[in-house]
Amino acid sequence: MLLLLGTHISVNQKVVQAQTQVPPATTTKSLCPAQLGASIDAAINRPLFSRTRWGILVKNLVSDQTLYSYDAQKYFTPASNVKLLTTAAALKQLGANFRIRTSVYQDGDGILRIVGRGDPSLKNAQLTLLAKELRQQGITQVNQLIADDSYFQGDIVPPSWQWEDVQAYYGAPVNSLILNENAAVLTVLPQTIGKPLQLKWADPTEAYQWRVENNSVTTQKDEPGLVEVSRDLKGAVLHLQGQLAVNSQPDITAIAVFDPIQNFLRHFRQSLVTEGISVQQTSSASGGKNEQEVAAVESPPLSELLMETNLNSNNLFAEALLRALANKQQLAKNQTTADVGLKVMRDTLTQLGVNPTSYSLVDGSGLSRKNLISPEALVQVLQLMAASPETKVFRASLPVAGVSGTLKNRFRNTSAQGIVQAKTGTLTGAISLSGYIDSPQYEPLAFSIIVNQSEQSVSTLRQAIDDIVVSLTQLHRC
Repeated sequence: MLLLLGTHISVNQKVVQAQTQVPPATTTKSLCPAQLGASIDAAINRPLFSRTRWGILVKNLVSDQTLYSYDAQKYFTPASNVKLLTTAAALKQLGANFRIRTSVYQDGDGILRIVGRGDPSLKNAQLTLLAKELRQQGITQVNQLIADDSYFQGDIVPPSWQWEDVQAYYGAPVNSLILNENAAVLTVLPQTIGKPLQLKWADPTEAYQWRVENNSVTTQKDEPGLVEVSRDLKGAVLHLQGQLAVNSQPDITAIAVFDPIQNFLRHFRQSLVTEGISVQQTSSASGGKNEQEVAAVESPPLSELLMETNLNSNNLFAEALLRALANKQQLAKNQTTADVGLKVMRDTLTQLGVNPTSYSLVDGSGLSRKNLISPEALVQVLQLMAASPETKVFRASLPVAGVSGTLKNRFRNTSAQGIVQAKTGTLTGAISLSGYIDSPQYEPLAFSIIVNQSEQSVSTLRQAIDDIVVSLTQLHRC
């Protein structure tokens, strides 16, 4: 969401933010390893968790000693902890300097074909660069602009994702020509009392693409507000309902685009016209010869794409990287790019040393409820990546407790601040946290904590997980 709502911020700036460290908060508490089991048992066996499933594994990275284990070999719904496997495999298979190229080819006189290869970071700014490059070559008229979206084969929305997710920005469609993360940013504002809320698009041209059903209202000063924005699954229809007080702050959100190819063509045509290149027709097709590349842009290196994937838990980036794993593979009949990416991921992780029976995945982001993984598998990935040549790049992609990404507002003013690097995961009924602890008074640790099938609130479950992690940071040699 951070990337969507601040599209002017570059991935490079996020790298700097991700590497900014703060000193950990001091603490007088300490815990002997022999006391750890009783401490964690007390946290997870409270009456409010009587119906909750816990899976926990804590290992010493130096000695490989297991400090705590609870159902660590069993399967759980991991949520976004899946991204640890996706990014580890991408880094091992593709390398830190891998980039995703978007090309424009000249198919004939006045015919341009733009071929996407699934760059999830592509924005309007890159379309402007392509248009400028074409204009500098003397191109002033395009008779036909063709979008080739065939690089990724298969459904643009994974079939196991839930309906309520695919309309939101975090469940945006995954295709070969991604633009602005395939999402449209909008702001909902109060008007005068009794009138419907006002809708403003970050891109004003979006207003012509959507039919809005506005069942919202502006209420009296200081009344509680709640706004729900949803998208029709069968067409470009936006549903707005709820209320905001007349003196409330604007509500900013984003929605998945309905037709990513038409969205791409519309924006690229705008970029070309702005640079003085007229466009007669636009269409989508596949199968060009791609003989003469006349313009191209590349994504930032994989090391930076990994940061956006893990730091901000970006589902679209994770799914694009999963499909990028299939870039040199031949697809069999009825096989999708995601299927091949999952096979390459499994083969890569198995070669690394991860037990292939310790997980079963159907996507690369963790948004599917069909993903299964054990804490043992996650800790194994963390251990093996910690010992690999790519460890610095991998660890730099992880949020830092109290400092960056999805952990920026967690663990502040605790002994975990600044010394825990971990990947978060959140689905309804499934909360997870897996990562590293670099304690100044104990050996480095790898840990995984997953909570499933709980009726407790997300905040309650997160607090319980955080309490366990804080106790791990208080370990010292006894």
